[in-house]
Amino acid sequence: MKLSSPSHTALLTAAAYAVFAVAAHAQTLAAQQPPAGEAHHHHDEPAPTNLKVLPKTMTGEQVHDLMHKWEASLGAECSTCHAADPKNIGPNGKPRLNFADDSKPEKNTARLMFKMVEDINKNYVSMVDNSGVPVSCGTCHRGHLDPPVFTPPKDDHDHDHPASPAGGEKPPSSR
Repeated sequence: MKLSSPSHTALLTAAAYAVFAVAAHAQTLAAQQPPAGEAHHHHDEPAPTNLKVLPKTMTGEQVHDLMHKWEASLGAECSTCHAADPKNIGPNGKPRLNFADDSKPEKNTARLMFKMVEDINKNYVSMVDNSGVPVSCGTCHRGHLDPPVFTPPKDDHDHDHPASPAGGEKPPSSR
């Protein structure tokens, strides 16, 4: 077998190129990875505008992080509260969201619910001795946009409070 044939030269060249391409790609990926301890999806978020209930001193990154926590608590997506801007198309061909837009009623509901949670924590939970556990969106929503109805578990305490007989009559007294 002759190593200097054109097919062997082409094969060696292709192999060398493949090794170089893989190494270059690995270096590019390594350069894009955040340093140890940083979030895996860090973005330079623009300064927020149109903040009505959140502190106006919050940075874009702080608002972004808070919104992701709310998404998880509600089982929602950004588009649940934020309207798409058909004039601002992203690289994926889909409209980007206009975060300052107030046209979706869900955004105003979120603001109202945020104020409610803040009020509950400030004026009620803070007054309960030894509580220290604030309420959050997840306290009620538990990952569902529409909070599930709470049904207390049936337990052995029902004998303490017998149910009324059919027709709303009082149970007979035992004398």
